[in-house]
Amino acid sequence: MDYDYNSEYNDEDDLDEIKRIVPDTSAIIEGNVEKIINEKGLNYPEIIIPEAVIAELEHQANNQRPTGIRGLENIKKLQDLAEIGKLSIRITGRRPTKFEKDNAKLGEIDGLIRDVAKDELALLLTSDKIQAKTAEAQGIPTIYYAQEYKGAIDLKIAKFFDEDTMSVHLKENVVPMAKKGKPGHIELVKLADEKFTYKQLELIAEEILEKERYDPKTYLEVDRQGAIVVQSRDLRISIARPPFSEGLEITAVRPVAEVSLDDYHLSSQLIERLTNSARGILISGSPGAGKSTFAQAIAKFYDEDLNKVVKTMESPRDLQVGDTITQYAPLEGDMENTADILLLVRPDFTIYDELRKNHDFKIFADMRLAGVGMIGVVHATRPIDAIQRIASRVDLGTIPSIVDTTIYIEDGEISAIYENKLTVKVPTGMEERDLARPVIEVRDFESGTLVHEIYTYGEQTIVMDIGMVEQSKKANKKDKTPVQLIAEKEILRTMKRIAPKAAIEVSMENDRRVNIYITEKYIPKIIGKGGKRITELENEIGISMNVEPLEKAPDSFAERLSKRSKKSKKDKKDKHKKSKKSELKEYNDNLKDYTVDSDSKKDYNDNYYDLT
Repeated sequence: MDYDYNSEYNDEDDLDEIKRIVPDTSAIIEGNVEKIINEKGLNYPEIIIPEAVIAELEHQANNQRPTGIRGLENIKKLQDLAEIGKLSIRITGRRPTKFEKDNAKLGEIDGLIRDVAKDELALLLTSDKIQAKTAEAQGIPTIYYAQEYKGAIDLKIAKFFDEDTMSVHLKENVVPMAKKGKPGHIELVKLADEKFTYKQLELIAEEILEKERYDPKTYLEVDRQGAIVVQSRDLRISIARPPFSEGLEITAVRPVAEVSLDDYHLSSQLIERLTNSARGILISGSPGAGKSTFAQAIAKFYDEDLNKVVKTMESPRDLQVGDTITQYAPLEGDMENTADILLLVRPDFTIYDELRKNHDFKIFADMRLAGVGMIGVVHATRPIDAIQRIASRVDLGTIPSIVDTTIYIEDGEISAIYENKLTVKVPTGMEERDLARPVIEVRDFESGTLVHEIYTYGEQTIVMDIGMVEQSKKANKKDKTPVQLIAEKEILRTMKRIAPKAAIEVSMENDRRVNIYITEKYIPKIIGKGGKRITELENEIGISMNVEPLEKAPDSFAERLSKRSKKSKKDKKDKHKKSKKSELKEYNDNLKDYTVDSDSKKDYNDNYYDLT
């Protein structure tokens, strides 16, 4: 029976005449086909399932998504109903292309399903509101069943949490475990003696994904083959399956403390800096140290106390912040797109949780240099590591403009606060005024003590521990300083680039002079015509260079050279023996099949004696 696409299927008379139904993916998953047949008492309707629906459910099932498995099971139920004469079922249409699969979230597959409904002059059944609105706009008769969340308000996994629980760890064939305590004082405890089965975990995973579909405060942050991350209110839940993991595992993490800056007992000096001058802040620490908790406290401080516009960039969005702070995820899978939008929104401060890859540091730097106040969260095992990680990714001179304050968190407390300033000076440990260069001073914020210096030396970026330099000077003035050791390494690299085959040794005589010992025939190459090359090198590195034949090197160098020479000769001898062995083996193999006259054989045997 042909239908008028402009008719409305709202009254009972119209519904009684329904003969052909095209369900989309959402309707199949929800079981709405059986629902409409039972509710309206339809007599032997024809159910037309697009190939696009089968492909989408198959893809979800291959990714271990319960929705895909449930959808395929519902289609099997429809096939069973067809066998007993309750309905007829037909699969038609074409499977989606790779482009359509990749752009499924943009409506490409939904478009294929609507095309089938239009071609078959059938009713479209859906639980997708946008699909229903689009179909109606195209004149396709549509019945929309709104999705309703039927699960419990609290997830089953939430029952494992108490006020001291940071995370719950569930895995098949393993007893449930939990981390309890506060940052810095955490212990792993067993929650039960009975091991979890695969089926039990599957039910928990299905409930989590079910809630993600209906609960507006539950988001699917990551969906990859074998790995799913869901943020459900204050719970960050990771689900790992084969092939990503060797077994089904569910991990749920929750913040255990909601704190304000007052709980950290900050000095008035630091409060004043955060209020008036800190615009590029890195919060660093090891995993579980309390970085995100401190970031939440800063967000609350800027939002409520200073009345600033605060946004966050997160993946997943697990910071617990007030409703006035908008949390942004990667737009179309890329934080760079999120940054583009944020620059239009013009926040006073943005919290970037967290900086991991080069891409993240670049976005952080670009936004900071664009004038947005930035607070970045980064993993680090020492206070200086956070600065060192960004120093290797941006131009050295821009570091103080990007990061002016570094706060290191350990065991839930502030362990160190550094401030960064750019100056021009001779690096600590060097004496010659000609060695002056741009240096980033990293100072302890509270005491003003110089802790580290960052500068370039040749092609290297040096992060120098000032305490180590001073300690080296006090221990033994004859010992080489860390700066001198770095200089030796850089000069050796430069010499090797000029004469790669030469044997070279480098020794710093003092901060202003270096002795270079090299194979004698390569000395002219280092010095250059009229001393031009050596002069250029001295000007470039800022150190006077004395070039000598390798034979004049100190005894320690000569001994090392002798060992190196012996090893080289041994390697050549071994290689020669191996070559002779190979030739003898080839001779013996050939001799077995050698059946020519005796004179020829004698010639061949003469060759054998030559080989031996």
